[in-house]
Amino acid sequence: MKLFRPASINQLSLKNRIVRSATWEGMCDAEGQPTARLIDLYRQLVTGGVGLLISGYSYVRADGKQLAGKMGMDQDRLIPALQKLTTAVHQAGGKTFCQLVHAGGLATVAAPLAPSSLAEKPNVRAMTPQDIAAIVSAFASAAARAQGAGFDGVQLHGAHGYLINQFLSPLTNQRQDEYGGSLENRTRFLSEVYQAVRAAVGPDYPVTIKLTASDNIDGGFMLADALTVAGQLDSWGIDAIEVSSGTGAAGDLTPARQKIDSPAQEAYNAAHARAIKQVVKAPVMTVGGIRSPQLAEDLLVRGDADFVAMSRPLIREPDLANQWQADFSHRATCISCNGCFRPGLKEGGIRCVLA
Repeated sequence: MKLFRPASINQLSLKNRIVRSATWEGMCDAEGQPTARLIDLYRQLVTGGVGLLISGYSYVRADGKQLAGKMGMDQDRLIPALQKLTTAVHQAGGKTFCQLVHAGGLATVAAPLAPSSLAEKPNVRAMTPQDIAAIVSAFASAAARAQGAGFDGVQLHGAHGYLINQFLSPLTNQRQDEYGGSLENRTRFLSEVYQAVRAAVGPDYPVTIKLTASDNIDGGFMLADALTVAGQLDSWGIDAIEVSSGTGAAGDLTPARQKIDSPAQEAYNAAHARAIKQVVKAPVMTVGGIRSPQLAEDLLVRGDADFVAMSRPLIREPDLANQWQADFSHRATCISCNGCFRPGLKEGGIRCVLA
């Protein structure tokens, strides 16, 4: 089965095509250091069979932090604690990428930075060119820290309404300078981030992205835009693209949709991934509502994607990949209720409230 065949991203070999998609776990301390609980979770996921584990979204600067318990990648003094995490993953036989993010206007600080100051968010401050340059540099420094801490690659978070996505979307980017207006200009921030990160980590270190295929909001970033941006990323040398869609403002079409209770509702980003795969050479991951192993296998066999990524099913069943290999008829027991995120806020760590 293709699902369990080895694959590569850049020069990194992976044992299968199953990816734990980045998930806010809420299991880091106030300084952004991984706790023993997070290390244990990552060890469970690796021994449970995932081929690649992408970390929860890790802030590149303190003013880009959104939720409590996020992993920090903004200071060198965090490296020893981060090394404990990556060492545990490697000792268990796994591979892990660090997802890098700045939450932009969604950050939980007094005056968040964003591409534009919008009427509905009067506390948000529009970024100056100096702000932009500083955050580009912060992404590069964070990537270098991740590499130094033993992560096997990095993923830029370019989706779900965070800063890179905010620059790409005409809904949140209303700038009149070289970073706003045309799609070419709205892509400039992403280009500068990618080039700075690549220069910091070198050509052989995997640099990937989670890219939104659509904001799923009228007037927002759309699939036609995503196809253009994906093609540009491919020409720059991106090593893989994970295709997602939606933001927290997209109603029922958010990144983590509910009521995925039949195969017909699964893989809701697969068509987007298929379209993007047709315009790039880089490996493509698809995420969103995957619950059935046969459906995941079919996506790979048809060439709709090169990897399948999951988040919520692995919160309930960290050993889901092993279960699929033992019993290909086993459908993930996650019911897509999103209840797993509530304990992250109240108890300091996500967990399935129904398990």
